[in-house]
Amino acid sequence: MTTLKTAIPVFNSLRSFREWRMRAFTDGKSVGFVPTMGALHDGHMSLVRRSLEQNDLTVVSIFVNPTQFAPHEDLSTYPRTLEADLALMSVISVPSGVDGASIRIPSAVFAPTSKEMYPSGAVQDVSDQKGAFVEIPGYGSKMEGKSRPTFFRGVATVVSKLFNAVQPTNAYFGQKDIQQALIVRRLTRDLLFANPTPENVHIVPTFRAEDGLALSSRNKYLSEAERAIAPVLFKALKEGKQAWQAGEGRDGAVQRAIGLVESTIVSAKADGIEIRLDYIEMNDPEEFDVVNWDTKPGDGRPVILSGAIWIGRTRLIDNLLLGDWERQESLS
Repeated sequence: MTTLKTAIPVFNSLRSFREWRMRAFTDGKSVGFVPTMGALHDGHMSLVRRSLEQNDLTVVSIFVNPTQFAPHEDLSTYPRTLEADLALMSVISVPSGVDGASIRIPSAVFAPTSKEMYPSGAVQDVSDQKGAFVEIPGYGSKMEGKSRPTFFRGVATVVSKLFNAVQPTNAYFGQKDIQQALIVRRLTRDLLFANPTPENVHIVPTFRAEDGLALSSRNKYLSEAERAIAPVLFKALKEGKQAWQAGEGRDGAVQRAIGLVESTIVSAKADGIEIRLDYIEMNDPEEFDVVNWDTKPGDGRPVILSGAIWIGRTRLIDNLLLGDWERQESLS
């Protein structure tokens, strides 16, 4: 266990954590799980709060996973703020019990070392990696995977490891990373996970700042001027949603959204801020294929309108879920 002073036990080794987890099994306690890479913010806390509300015990993992970063990406500079993360978790609680007289707080933090998670070693270059990894053929190369071709390999591998370690009753992921959450749900189904089962992989709505920006640990990279313009992606997606609701279909929605970003690129450049559009697209949530049917609000089929942009050195992603997602039981 860590030497940091906290009321929440922090486990750095798999062996010590499994001893704790076995006691929860023996006591018949349900365990909610929130996997994170740390640098926690209110978006993460919304996941923790949901888990506290729905489970006897809640585990939060903090592990910056090297294998989901390509060699040119920001592994070395990704914020690592364990003490601040523990402080943030120490003040969150929810009432429990019939009368709400007692409270639930996070029960444990699993903060393993890279050696614990990757006994055969972990490097960013896929061609140099050794040991067991999980591939997601047919799904991991679409949407976000087109821009980050090794990302979902790393995510699927580390989530499988964490699920094997934690064996959660329920797991919680944010909608901001919608493709990741849906791939994790597919992963549990395809690999026959018992803890959690697919229906117990929960997707929690995106937590936003007052101006609409989706909260992300990478928002810390933004300068003050860049932060002021960062909500442009969310605004563009809302423009696209309005076009879709007006019956303009996929083409109208995507073009309207791209148009707003492109006009902002021009105005931002005059202020010395560089914005680059990565993509804005509409995809189906099952295969992640680009929507090729005449999607309309009334047809009931859920679709994902998503996008990614660069502001300076910071890459931002966001999405809106359109159509009847509740009927599809894709959110819970």
